[in-house]
Amino acid sequence: MMHHINKFEHLEIELETIKLATNNFSDENCIGGGGFGKVYKGELLQQKGNKVVAFKRLDPKFGQGNPEFWKEIVMLSMYKHENIVSLLGFCDKNDEKILAYEYVSRRSLDSYLNDDDLTWIRRLQICIGAAQGLAYLHNPGGTQQRVLHRDIKSSNILLDENWNANISDMGLSKFGPANQQYTFLVSNTVGTLRYCDPLYIETGLLTNESDVYSFGVVLFEILCGRLCMKTKNGVPESLTSLVRHYYPQNKISEIVYGNIKEGMNPKSLETFATIAYRCLKRDLEKRPLMNDVVSALENALEYQHGGNPGPIITKQRDPKGYTSGKRDYTLGESAQAWIHPQWIMTPESESDYSESEEDESSSYMKGRKIPESDEDNSDEDEDESSSYKKGRKTPESDEDDSESEKDESSSYKKGRKDKKGKKKSKQIS
Repeated sequence: MMHHINKFEHLEIELETIKLATNNFSDENCIGGGGFGKVYKGELLQQKGNKVVAFKRLDPKFGQGNPEFWKEIVMLSMYKHENIVSLLGFCDKNDEKILAYEYVSRRSLDSYLNDDDLTWIRRLQICIGAAQGLAYLHNPGGTQQRVLHRDIKSSNILLDENWNANISDMGLSKFGPANQQYTFLVSNTVGTLRYCDPLYIETGLLTNESDVYSFGVVLFEILCGRLCMKTKNGVPESLTSLVRHYYPQNKISEIVYGNIKEGMNPKSLETFATIAYRCLKRDLEKRPLMNDVVSALENALEYQHGGNPGPIITKQRDPKGYTSGKRDYTLGESAQAWIHPQWIMTPESESDYSESEEDESSSYMKGRKIPESDEDNSDEDEDESSSYKKGRKTPESDEDDSESEKDESSSYKKGRKDKKGKKKSKQIS
């Protein structure tokens, strides 16, 4: 392991330098916190001048530690994209573990869901940026692995001063197999309640479609101007339950955020809602790939601008589960050499997250192990093709969608077993 760590020596920042930048981690410099620890704002003196930086300081009491710390360093060093937050350095001295990121001035998306400054066009642009970042992580290029984020949510999408989206918090991510016979893993379920794929919760099967489901939840948050769970008159109200109720009735416009309804192109709304609803499908094969999500969102934006982009061409999955996208990204040999063998297709070894519930709106918040489950999927999951066709169903029917969705709470019963009665603790190979 030490050999691999030495690859990142050029990113090390002295602890005293960080203390000076953050005024010794003063409360005045603290700008947020979450499942990893507190985040501080500070300035680093560089050759080109001072640079504003966000320092994330590990607090072990929240259950995360060395594996998550180094995984984030490795992932963000290997995978660079304009829509993924930039790692500037780290400190691992005197029992301190600190990550330094490029400061993103507007912080996280969840803070702006009901902000009137977020017009429909701007919301679409944010969605496209975030989708492109996630599509990049999912695209294996010529390799046999892809990155599965495992904690996609609006508080993990950061916005810069120009409202560009940046995916953050890679500490829970995992290398998943690609271009192989089996393109899924079986792992301990981690993530954030209400965003996590119900199938992943129930079975432990982790695929790129698990991230797609979470992204679908975020898309509807952006459309409806609210978090996926809120309390109304003292009663918890699930956004995905509302979506499953209104969408099949062609009434999705009734839950669209009021301030963006005016001037919204109906075709733009239809295109957006259709792809977002497909992301929430229980059947993995019926969920779109992220490249398809990007194409659909770009079409929705073009419709809003008055254009006519034409039909979306869905990319076909090959038997190995790999679909080439609009962009191909291939890791260089040096980057591939940094991958520690333990992080590739191995049984899960995450620690048991037992921290108390933090504020879900925290901009740098880490995903936690899911303590309970969502009941959203108890609603019928209708075929999305019927949503904009009044009073008639399509000839196709989804066997799994016509049945009542299973309660996700069964997934976290202690000693969860698979159909053969064996505990899911090993990776399928």
